[in-house]
Amino acid sequence: MFEKMLKEQYGLKDGMELEVERYRAFKQERSLYLIMNVTGKKEQEIREFEKISDQLRTFGDKEVPQFLPTKDGAPSCEWEGNYYSLLQYQEPKSLNPKKIGRKLAHFHYRGRYMPFQVKLINRIGQWKQLWEQRLDQMEGFWNNKLNQGPENEFEKMFLDSFPYYMGLAENSIQYLTDSELDSRPSEMDNGTVCHERFSRVTWGRKQLIKNPYEWVFDHASRDLAEWVRARYFYNSQTYQPDIRHFFNDYQQVNRLSPFSWRLLYARLLFPLHYFECIENYYITNSEQQKLALEDQLLKYLKQSSENERFLGGFYQIVEAPVRAYKLPTINWLLK
Repeated sequence: MFEKMLKEQYGLKDGMELEVERYRAFKQERSLYLIMNVTGKKEQEIREFEKISDQLRTFGDKEVPQFLPTKDGAPSCEWEGNYYSLLQYQEPKSLNPKKIGRKLAHFHYRGRYMPFQVKLINRIGQWKQLWEQRLDQMEGFWNNKLNQGPENEFEKMFLDSFPYYMGLAENSIQYLTDSELDSRPSEMDNGTVCHERFSRVTWGRKQLIKNPYEWVFDHASRDLAEWVRARYFYNSQTYQPDIRHFFNDYQQVNRLSPFSWRLLYARLLFPLHYFECIENYYITNSEQQKLALEDQLLKYLKQSSENERFLGGFYQIVEAPVRAYKLPTINWLLK
């Protein structure tokens, strides 16, 4: 499929194409090349990912790829209407899920010391604005739908449930605002290399693949909160031991500060799962996808009391130093 492109644009031949985890790849002797579709990404953005990747490797992360330029020295090439970039890995290691907390902590530690300003993928300090914007947009949409009346079962569930999730989102925004006012960041709260949405499968299911195109520069608590959210919703009956182990493992390398705990909890409180479910329903044209999202929303609504218990007990589950760090709790979640 990409054989001609690899030969003409990159000078690569005498290998084989294969699937590795979620990616199309090309194997040649001891090197593996991931073929990344970067259509829509600007050249400056690709260059920034490359600089970060180079720096992480300099700091000792051998699992981060090298960006391979084309024969002309370009960061990507155009092929059949799309743009592609090539990432070169040494033989990928097998992934041990039990060690992901510690590996993430080392990744965050290295990512804090970029000797240049990260600009294009920087998300530091933007949560509050983004959450408020998202909430305002959905509230406006909800008001319009309320005036029109529901057209189907999904819309009925949306109209009935939104005030509750609006309240939860407002709680998370307030918690974040108070944290930024009351708590002083430490050195470990400096921005670092994070992921758009880190989960137990972001680095692969069996083989360890770190994909720079999933990176953002943000506070480390972003990755921690998103890993917890994904693990909880993967199976809300069995999450406690895994989450406790993950945090114990992570904190053997990076001890969380009071500010980190508070940012993490604020992000966990924001009902991202609900917002995405509603947004995706109205974006998709697929009836099959709409039905799946209707089932998903129904599941979330049925789980809302359970989710409250999870949020109310989170600090206890992960053995956070609530008293020592004076971490505020939300009373209505502790019922």
